[in-house]
Amino acid sequence: MKSRRRPYSEQHPFDAGGGVWSVPVPIPGNPLGYTLVYAIESPAGPVLVDAGWNHPEAWLALREGLGAVGMDVREVRGVVVTHFHPDHAGLAGRVREESGAWIAMHEADAALVRLMHDLEESAHRDFQADMLRRAGAGAVEVEEATGHRPRPPAVPDLILQDGDLVDLPGRRLRTVWTPGHTPGHVCLHLEDADRLFTGDHVLPAITPHIGIYPYDRADVDPLGDFLDSLEKVKGLGELEALPAHEWIFQDTAARAAEIGVHHEEKLRRLTALLGEAQEPLTIWEVASRMTWNRPWEELPPMLRGMAAGEAAAHLRTLEVRGMIRRMAGADPVRFVLHS
Repeated sequence: MKSRRRPYSEQHPFDAGGGVWSVPVPIPGNPLGYTLVYAIESPAGPVLVDAGWNHPEAWLALREGLGAVGMDVREVRGVVVTHFHPDHAGLAGRVREESGAWIAMHEADAALVRLMHDLEESAHRDFQADMLRRAGAGAVEVEEATGHRPRPPAVPDLILQDGDLVDLPGRRLRTVWTPGHTPGHVCLHLEDADRLFTGDHVLPAITPHIGIYPYDRADVDPLGDFLDSLEKVKGLGELEALPAHEWIFQDTAARAAEIGVHHEEKLRRLTALLGEAQEPLTIWEVASRMTWNRPWEELPPMLRGMAAGEAAAHLRTLEVRGMIRRMAGADPVRFVLHS
């Protein structure tokens, strides 16, 4: 079954078959348009995969969308959050308030949610500003790109680990840990139907943002984790994919392979870019010279910050592979081809 990407105004809840329903929930002011929330039937009440953005319009769409397919949000048994981003986890707390549902999340993302709740808004802005400065952004760019964060999502009740079965009576929904897009991103394998809820890990036409924060961290490799996670999903076989954006599609393994090739090509281009440079480059300089969906000069401050995070993740993978090195003691941090 396919439901090709259309504007949110043309989206409607629909029967995805096998006791699974798809409910589009809008993301106001975001070009992605909407999140596809899935409701899985069970004798003890439906379990949701993700919940959508925390906004009155989104809440209305979720509540009415469930109603349109014969479900009541007050009867929801639980919400499995594929990852902590606000377009996925934002409404989970509201669902819990209405129904008493549990919220489940992988332990790595749950730790980030707890950290977000503990972090003062001023501390968050200081963190952003210092990160941007160390990446090589100018003072004006730092000021423009430092903004307010969304409200943190609800702290989960249940912690998931790789291989855990979700509390879904009558079905077998297994947690597949797929770090990369976030440290605790999970896909969910509906084993009794050979289907995979892919969250943002594998999408049919676009690729998820893979960033590193702070940009100059040298103790993690999110793109390397993401590429490993693609291999993990490929190993599950030709499953039908139910992603959080765009449309349902066939053969998750084939699409995972395509995305891996895309990032390897991006790494090759980045290596060439560093080789052509006359001097070591900052993360910000690298990002400004990479190819995005529009010219760097046209990217708004928030998207420049995300581009820098993506550039940093690719630089870090090249560093781990021994292709490049960072200049010792440089502030802002700079990278050069490994000699």
